[in-house]
Amino acid sequence: MSDQISRRALALGLTASALAPATAFAQSNDTYSEPEVTEAAENFFGAGAEGVAAVVSHVFEDLGRPNGYIQGEEGSGAIGIGLRYGDGHLRLKRQSGLTRVYWQGPSVGFDTGGNASKVFTLVYNMTDPDQVFHRYAGVDGSAYFIGGVGVNYQRRNNVTLAPMRAGVGFRLGANIGYLAYSRRRRLNPF
Repeated sequence: MSDQISRRALALGLTASALAPATAFAQSNDTYSEPEVTEAAENFFGAGAEGVAAVVSHVFEDLGRPNGYIQGEEGSGAIGIGLRYGDGHLRLKRQSGLTRVYWQGPSVGFDTGGNASKVFTLVYNMTDPDQVFHRYAGVDGSAYFIGGVGVNYQRRNNVTLAPMRAGVGFRLGANIGYLAYSRRRRLNPF
């Protein structure tokens, strides 16, 4: 399994040494199991989100067991240049209580359309809720029609975020950008 994780990490442009701490942390009792995450995601998205279990399984195969997740909502739109705004609550397995989180960010690419989404983000290697309040770079390929679930990976230092989105609207294309997570809602996406 370690070889499989290393090959997938290299495909994502990560080095094996950067992934080593994640593997050790992912095997501790301070993480969520796949059935726990699948149940939480299905309850959050509701009956209308088909394929949630398959997406969760894919992320677990790539990254292992998360130690937290963010549940929230967002809206986004793009015509070549895009903007995304959202808010939600971060829950870490080892922490009691929830942390309110806002996010916003620009993107650029071959991307057009708009959508409103529910977002369930798996969180990896975060030991303190304050670690979320940074910019996280990512690549997003989206095909939103009237429904569906998509996922992308965002990374900063040793922390990885895997937002799963189920939305309504029409968005088609691929883009690069970042999301800045903050304690307060900000209009400026930069």
